[in-house]
Amino acid sequence: MSASAWTLQGKQPVIFCDFDGTITLKDNIVAIMEHFNPPGWQAIVKRILSRELSVQEGVGQLFRLLPSTLKDDIARYVQDTAGIRAGFSELLTYCREHEIPFYVTSGGVDFFLYPLLEPFQIPHDHIYCNESDFSGETIEIVWPHTCDEHCSSDCGMCKPRVMRRFPPDQHVRFLIGDSLTDFEAAKLADHIFARSHLAERCRELGYEYTAYETFFDVISGLQQRLERNEVSHDSNHA
Repeated sequence: MSASAWTLQGKQPVIFCDFDGTITLKDNIVAIMEHFNPPGWQAIVKRILSRELSVQEGVGQLFRLLPSTLKDDIARYVQDTAGIRAGFSELLTYCREHEIPFYVTSGGVDFFLYPLLEPFQIPHDHIYCNESDFSGETIEIVWPHTCDEHCSSDCGMCKPRVMRRFPPDQHVRFLIGDSLTDFEAAKLADHIFARSHLAERCRELGYEYTAYETFFDVISGLQQRLERNEVSHDSNHA
């Protein structure tokens, strides 16, 4: 099929893609903490995982352990070590050819996320992430996309809030993710591409999803659905 704009059941397809562990091969916030090893970071991570702390509270506390003077060192470390999942550039090309909007929805932070994505020429208004403030002695995280009135998870960067800006009567919403922080967004998706913890959670609850290891798997799954003009299940699973 020649390159052209797609519609799906008369609606505009749109993709929301996680960053850490999805576009990149590792969780960069954990990798940053392991590498720079500020005292007390492991205890905070344990409290996040046990849900004693929300993601917003926990990530804010983690970065306050790091001096602002480490900004360039942290950005360089992520640039050197994160790794990009195979097929990412090809997926972006596929989306541009078929006029499918592609949005990065990330709990990561601008100062290391933007440099890593810069070669892929994704417009900044298509990247939703947390921001950073280096004016104090330690790194302060700024939260421009906190939960709306429909979400009480204290996400920090609320992926469901972003997705709700694309109403289901006009859009078919695809989610690509890997972790439990993607799960609330997965509830709103018309189709889920999942791996790792997100795939496990989808299996537990009987949510239909397409497994992926590379973005070539995502391209294949997208192409099948778009050419057949179908979505595998209804949105709003909850």
